[in-house]
Amino acid sequence: MPKMKTHRGAAKRFRKTGTGKLKRGKAFRSHILTKKSSKTKRHLRKAGYVSDSQLKVMKKLLPYL
Repeated sequence: MPKMKTHRGAAKRFRKTGTGKLKRGKAFRSHILTKKSSKTKRHLRKAGYVSDSQLKVMKKLLPYL
């Protein structure tokens, strides 16, 4: 059976943590920031994690991560 290909777009957006979770960046942080509160922007800086329901899909996209 041939090797599976890694989805390159997904590989650039996700990192695996030591415990095996997938770490991701948050959306809504690139532009139109003047109308967003400082609190909102501060919380968007922190990393998010892929939910358990999406992990199965992500494993198909990132077989070797």
